[in-house]
Amino acid sequence: MDEFFRVSQCNSAKEMWEILEVTHEGTDDVKRARKHTLIQEYEFFRMQPEETMAYVQKRFTHILNHLTGIGKVFDKEELNIKVLKCLDRSWQPKETAISETRDLSKLSTAALFGKLMEHELELKRLKEQETMERRTKGIALKTSIEHDTCEEEENPEHDETLSLLTRKFNRFLKRKNRDITQQRKRYPKSAFLKVVNHFKKRFTIL
Repeated sequence: MDEFFRVSQCNSAKEMWEILEVTHEGTDDVKRARKHTLIQEYEFFRMQPEETMAYVQKRFTHILNHLTGIGKVFDKEELNIKVLKCLDRSWQPKETAISETRDLSKLSTAALFGKLMEHELELKRLKEQETMERRTKGIALKTSIEHDTCEEEENPEHDETLSLLTRKFNRFLKRKNRDITQQRKRYPKSAFLKVVNHFKKRFTIL
């Protein structure tokens, strides 16, 4: 109905066509401005961070369709080079491989995006596999530490060994103190100090 009301007062088909053309395509000035805007979008087209290849293709095709609609023509090689150059740094190895092994003048843009999507799926699979391996290793390490801790807490032999060493060390200290007391009574002060120093050295070594 909107289209009908736009042309209902026209007296000829030519007048109707002109009104509809200006309504949907704009004047020549509007067409030129739109063309310049689309060309600028095409020239500065880049893959966005965390953007999937499917969405890159959608945005690129949208701009390309509009440019084709206003008469801008591209050959296959130019479009394929543009797609490869818009990718971020992580795609550099794949970009180089395609450029060296494929004839970009014969490869369609759809086929190029298909190759890139295939590579994207492989990268996703490898990333998930690496994540799973790291998670498995972390769980195994945590379990091993907890197991060793439990063994130490539940091992009575460890406690007995520690208790035995403590008792031996205490007996050693008592014996040394007793020897020092006897030496104090037996020798004069100067000789006693030599004996004390002698025992201190031995004690330090032990």
